[in-house]
Amino acid sequence: MKRPTTLPRWMKRLFSGLHVENIKVVKRVIVSVVGATVLLIGIALLVLPGPAFVVIPVGLAILATEYAWARRWLKRARRIASNVVSGRDSAAPRESRV
Repeated sequence: MKRPTTLPRWMKRLFSGLHVENIKVVKRVIVSVVGATVLLIGIALLVLPGPAFVVIPVGLAILATEYAWARRWLKRARRIASNVVSGRDSAAPRESRV
């Protein structure tokens, strides 16, 4: 014997309240909380023993999925890291030609 495929009334009410806008807001809140937590742990690892220079870009990458400012910071961090690896130091003063 087959059961009817209709949902109970309470389930219909629950699913009718879930709109695309609400899901986007919930996703943004979850990404913000997780990304900020990872970023703060990375900042704490600057003074604590641990891989801060790995954790901070991970936190920025999580935040970059939702925020443009995090994308800019992540690009900047990548550029600095590639300069350090290649031996070019952008923070070092240039030689003056006198």
